[in-house]
Amino acid sequence: QVQLVDSGGGLVQAGGSLRLSCAASGRTFDLHALGWFRQAPGKEREFVAAIIWSNGDTTYADSVKGRFTISGDNAKNTVYLEMNSLKPEDTAIYYCGASRYGLYVRPSGYEYWGQGTQVTVSS
Repeated sequence: QVQLVDSGGGLVQAGGSLRLSCAASGRTFDLHALGWFRQAPGKEREFVAAIIWSNGDTTYADSVKGRFTISGDNAKNTVYLEMNSLKPEDTAIYYCGASRYGLYVRPSGYEYWGQGTQVTVSS
């Protein structure tokens, strides 16, 4: 089993920045990739960014490329999402997911999830 704890959300003005953290514990050696997803009210959970745990390879949704950066600290078993130039449309609950088998852009590819952290961007 793997446990994930998301943190770092908050209220920020458009153009501002936030850094989200996802701390993993348990059988972390089993993990292949960690990803960030977000879900706005009335919408489906959508892919934001993901990182392969072993080599640091990353992938991003087009909507966040150039603004968000995902990174990992293996020693701390923590993944970060640095979010810059935030827009009101980035408002959502952000969830960290962990996959044992691959890097996926669909939520169904992830077996473990954090509890989510709210990000609100005001205009």
